[in-house]
Amino acid sequence: MVKNFDFDVIYLGGGHGSFDGAGPLAASGKKVAVIESGLWGGTCPNRGCNAKITLDEPVVLQREIERMQGIVNGQVKINWSELVAHKQEVIQKLPDQISGKLAAAGVKLIQGTGQLQDRHTIEVDGQQYTAEKIVIATGLRPNRLNVPGRELAHDSDDFMKLTELPARLAIIGSGYISLEFATMANAAGSQVTVFMHHDTALRSFYQPFVKQVLRDLEKRGVIFVKNAAVQAFVPTSNGLAVKFGKNQSKEVDWILDATGRIPNVEHLGLDAAGVKYTKKGITVDGFLRTNIDNIYAAGDVIDKIQPKLTPTATFESYYLYQLFSGQTTQPISYPAIPSTVYTSPRIARVGLSPTAAEQDTEKFEIVHNQIAADWYRQVDRQSAGESILVFDRQHHLLGATEFSEQAEDAINTLLPAIVFHYDQQQMWQLAHIFPSISASAWHKIR
Repeated sequence: MVKNFDFDVIYLGGGHGSFDGAGPLAASGKKVAVIESGLWGGTCPNRGCNAKITLDEPVVLQREIERMQGIVNGQVKINWSELVAHKQEVIQKLPDQISGKLAAAGVKLIQGTGQLQDRHTIEVDGQQYTAEKIVIATGLRPNRLNVPGRELAHDSDDFMKLTELPARLAIIGSGYISLEFATMANAAGSQVTVFMHHDTALRSFYQPFVKQVLRDLEKRGVIFVKNAAVQAFVPTSNGLAVKFGKNQSKEVDWILDATGRIPNVEHLGLDAAGVKYTKKGITVDGFLRTNIDNIYAAGDVIDKIQPKLTPTATFESYYLYQLFSGQTTQPISYPAIPSTVYTSPRIARVGLSPTAAEQDTEKFEIVHNQIAADWYRQVDRQSAGESILVFDRQHHLLGATEFSEQAEDAINTLLPAIVFHYDQQQMWQLAHIFPSISASAWHKIR
């Protein structure tokens, strides 16, 4: 006997892992609900991407004016408190916009903390809801370093709410969040010290480009402590101190713990429902299905090799819409997922990395392009930057990595060539607006 469920699909979590697919699924005629305990939209619009890029924009402007001195005169000083207020103006409407679109599509919005009771039931603040299928999309949260005094440190959410920038800032870690926030804080006048767990930052990115970013930040006054071995945070008469290395200490005013992000798998009732997970997230198969065949997962909460980024979560959410609506019966097939570090200059990449291609130079062609030699980059006096393109021997573009002020735009431009496997003739069919970054980037692959 088929049980009558309240919904066809319930999503647990209201971020990109759910809302990009939940809306179209409801519009297709399915009964859909989304449960969210916090702000609608999850991390990216409220505590991540949208907020971060708003805080970064004055840095971009500051750097360009710095390069153009003599043509334009004067310095730009960032007013941090006004910047944070502006950030809030930009993002404060997003939760209502996202929830409004979901509701308009026919999605039932349930505000509260959800917990699985069994494979078909989620309880929210004492109320039970049932569904034929359940999607767990609870994302990640900031990790907290397990050292004495950890309560004295703050996370990325706290940093983006700071109305007053600390004069002396310590950042623990050397990944995305660390380098991006070090760039912003340094540009706004803070004395920044980055405590690295190893001697390498941004380990998944092309290291020659990473080293250029670090050198630039060092010239601007950022201090990098390699192999720091942070041991404790302690209060002092003038602020706080980071204890590290062999009895070493650095006094600061504020500590940002940027030691990574961990999946939200606790207190969801996963054990009660029998769902398997690891410290890296929920285990899924090629259909994003857990070991419980009617429970799925999407977004950053999954234990996966694909980058835990908004584009990945969006793609997974839309794939589940297609799967649940009967538009596909095939396992998920990921496209090339691009990623960017929003330092100044940026590092962006997609597809096959130069490091991997260098292992088989007979199979791949590797092309280096100096950005400073490109006339369009000289318009605003860019003096640093390089792109590396990886082709197969038939001149299909397989990968691109760029270090420049507009690296993210250049890589976005090249995505179609990689995803759709364009040959050289097809590349010539795309006539980009000229002059533009797109035209400049595309010219190099034809």
